[in-house]
Parts: sequence; structure tokens; C-alpha cells
Amino acid sequence: MAVEFRLTLAGDLPLDHVADLVAAEPAEKLRPSGTNPQLLSARLYDTRGYALTVSSGRQGYFDAEADDGARWEWEPQTYVDIDFSMRADDLVDKGIPNMMKAVARVLTARQEDAALVQNGNWLLLTRTTGELRRHRPTWWSHYSRDDLIP
Repeated sequence: MAVEFRLTLAGDLPLDHVADLVAAEPAEKLRPSGTNPQLLSARLYDTRGYALTVSSGRQGYFDAEADDGARWEWEPQTYVDIDFSMRADDLVDKGIPNMMKAVARVLTARQEDAALVQNGNWLLLTRTTGELRRHRPTWWSHYSRDDLIP
């Protein structure tokens, strides 16, 4: 069973730049997936505990459950998605710690509005007009990841 996390950045960003931020090492550079140059991917299960996909889109619509069951919705005109797909066995030891380091690198280097969502359902993090907000405090305390996000 896979667990999916999606970091979305608002804006028309160069995919290569975002992919370089997500890669922890030059050897982990994402490559075009098939014949679509707007979809970059890398299978990093052995080293990072996840597979990565970076893609762009227009006229986005995202929604998720925020704190206390409130519904969160966001409609960026243009966006870049960074998808982390993890095997359940790799979540705690490799997947989440490495993903959060990648998310921190991206959020530190880029200033766009952003959102991190788990399994398309649960809102974990938002940044709007420069203000970073963590959602679902029990998730953050369970995985002890407060130290990685700027």
C-alpha cells in the first residue's frame, strides 16, 4: 500500500529548477517521464524511501480536510506539483524524514504560496502570502518533523 504526499507551489515555475531543489544529490536528478517533457520523475525507493514526480498545470483546484474537519480549497492559476509516493514500510525510517528535508529545501528556496497534502485528503501545511502554517498538529508531533520546516 502506497502513501502519497503532494507539495503544490503556485506559479509558472521552471520544472528543472524545482526538480533540482527536490533532489538531495546530483545523482538523484529527475528525468523526463516517457515522451512528456512536462513530467519529471525518479524512483528513489532504495535511497530516499519514495518515488518522485514533478509536473506543472493550469487552472488548478485542490481541496483537503484541514484542522477540525474544516474544508480547505485552493485554485491556483498555474502550479507545480511535487508528488512523493512511499511504501508503507518506508514511511517512518526513510520516506517522511527525507521528504520533509526536500520540502524544506523547496520552501526555503522558493517563496510562492504552497500546500502539502497527504493522500489527497489531509492538509498538513500551507504557506500563503509568506505565512507558513502547519495543520494537523498530531501528525507533526507523531513524526517529530517540526524541526525541518523553516
